[in-house]
Amino acid sequence: MLTQLTRNWWAVVLRGIIAILFGLIAIVWPRSTLEILVMFFGAYVLVDGIFAIVAAFSHRAGYQSWWVLLLEGLMGIAAGIIVFTSPAFTTIVLIYIILFWAIVTGIIEIFAAIQLRKEIQGEWMLALSGIVSLVLGILLLLFPAWGEVTIAWLIGVYAILFGAMLLSLGLRLRRLGAHYKTTAVAT
Repeated sequence: MLTQLTRNWWAVVLRGIIAILFGLIAIVWPRSTLEILVMFFGAYVLVDGIFAIVAAFSHRAGYQSWWVLLLEGLMGIAAGIIVFTSPAFTTIVLIYIILFWAIVTGIIEIFAAIQLRKEIQGEWMLALSGIVSLVLGILLLLFPAWGEVTIAWLIGVYAILFGAMLLSLGLRLRRLGAHYKTTAVAT
């Protein structure tokens, strides 16, 4: 599995960059219309879901729990499709979609980090991104009536933190892959 992860480090980095960009947009333009926020969120989870499915099928041969990534990807794609096919959703419905997605994604990422702890150092970054996702979901569950601006900022901060952790993990995987290539050439 580690070989597959190091080989596809760029997908993790790309997921991180997209999350950071989404977070910055949510913070810089918090008063933008709900439709724009809905479309950005829909695009983000759809692209994130696609990359998670690509990673799942890439890891299928060497990773027994590849289906966990597949589940995360299908969840993201489903959330994206729901957002795009029903743009008239109210803010509260969007909040519940986001909180459900964040809680499930957080649990899956914590599970994946536990699985990875035997194979890679730094799996804590994935666990931490899962915890951040879980905390966002729980906060939105506890306080769904927060104002639109506060929710946009909260989502933005979450996306930036989540993206930074994925970016860091992806770069670590890249260095690890380069180390393995150097070690393989030396032997």
